[in-house]
Amino acid sequence: MAKDRFDEAEKKRIVDAVASAELNTSGEVRVHIESKCKEDNVLDRASQVFAHLDMQKTEARNGVLIYVAIDDHQFAIIGDVGINQKVPDDFWDSTAGKMTARFKEGEILEGIITGIHDAGEQLKHYFPYQDDDINELSDEISFGE
Repeated sequence: MAKDRFDEAEKKRIVDAVASAELNTSGEVRVHIESKCKEDNVLDRASQVFAHLDMQKTEARNGVLIYVAIDDHQFAIIGDVGINQKVPDDFWDSTAGKMTARFKEGEILEGIITGIHDAGEQLKHYFPYQDDDINELSDEISFGE
């Protein structure tokens, strides 16, 4: 199972990375990890998970999902409509490139953490952190099969 791929210390590093990234932005970052992508298209699967996690329920519609299917060597980064309305079409390309470089080295954990940190950095330009910001979505990792 996907959740058995990481020990507790590694899971904590991911959760801590999410919390750290969210200090830069009012955006909300979630990570979902599963062994295999259940759809032919990884973006379709990421969209399903996004909806399942109720990520569309943030006030500014600024949730971001980093979806990883480990065994299939696939991942996707998707943002909610509030993000997509403000950013260029290639907004996530640099983040994806940094993650891909780590994944190609076999560094799955570091690739995920790199993606989380980069997402926070990218989002702060469009969705800066607000003093009255509340954490609208859990920082915990969600896991599929």
